Parts: sequence; C-alpha cells; structure tokens
Amino acid sequence: MEDFEAYVSAAWPRLLRSAWLLTHDWHRAEDLVQTVLARAYGRWPRIKDGAPDAYLRAMLASTYLSWWRRRWRGELPTEQLPEQPAGGGELEGVELRHLLADALARLPRQQRAVLMLRFHGDFTEADTARALGLRIGTVKSHTSRALAALRHDPQLRALLSEGAGR
Repeated sequence: MEDFEAYVSAAWPRLLRSAWLLTHDWHRAEDLVQTVLARAYGRWPRIKDGAPDAYLRAMLASTYLSWWRRRWRGELPTEQLPEQPAGGGELEGVELRHLLADALARLPRQQRAVLMLRFHGDFTEADTARALGLRIGTVKSHTSRALAALRHDPQLRALLSEGAGR
C-alpha cells in the first residue's frame, strides 16, 4: 500500500487542519486523523479512485460526531486566568483567529461539522448532507444558524469594530 503511505504523507497537514476545526485541540485532532486513517486503510482501494480528501473529511466529521457522544467534554477549572495578549500590530490577525476559533468552539457540534465540510472542505450542501446523514434543509439551517451566531458573537464584533476604528 505504498500509494496509501504517499497519500497520507501529502494529505496529513490538510486533514489535521480539518480535524482541528472540529476538535479545537491539536492532540485530539491528531487522534481523530489517526483513527480515520486506520479505518480508511482497509477501504483504500475503493477510496483512492474517487475523491479521497472529500471522503476522509466526511469520515472526520462523522467520527468526530460519534466521539462527542462517547467522551466527556467538560471544562477544567484553573486558579489563575491566562494573561490577555496586548492588542495591536502583527498580533491582530492572531487574536482574530483565536477569537474565531473560540466562537466556532461555542457552536453546537453539528453546526461546527457542517461549517467545516461546507467552507473548509468545500463540500456542496448535498455532499454535506450525505456525509453527515442529514437532510439538505437541515444542512442549510445549520449553516444559517451557525453563521448568524458568528455574526452576532460579541467578542468577534468588538474586535472587528475595534479594527475598523483604527
């Protein structure tokens, strides 16, 4: 299965980014990608002839959703809050990405999975519905609600209006 190894070497970074968009944690993202690749290995002769990236992103989303049902995802309290980064300069893009990642993490898991497939994976509504086992109308409503939640997120709005005032 040399072609599988070559594909994994080339596709690892983009699959890991997709998994991170779902998990918001690099370690869990690596676990998710490894789990999906282990499952895909036996199916590789069928997968490789189609669109392997799309197939594996769909597997990432469905595996992530099934993991969520099984694992505890509670918060762990700490005694001290982390320091807040100083605004300005080259850190603005980093801060925006961080706030956007936090806003995505606050979305319900299915909305986050839909956004990852639609906008990061470049899936159509029909492909997203098929990958997640949803109806197209459900994909549309999840997309609409998730984007509305991001538009109305107070932290994102404050940062963006702060940047517009400069």
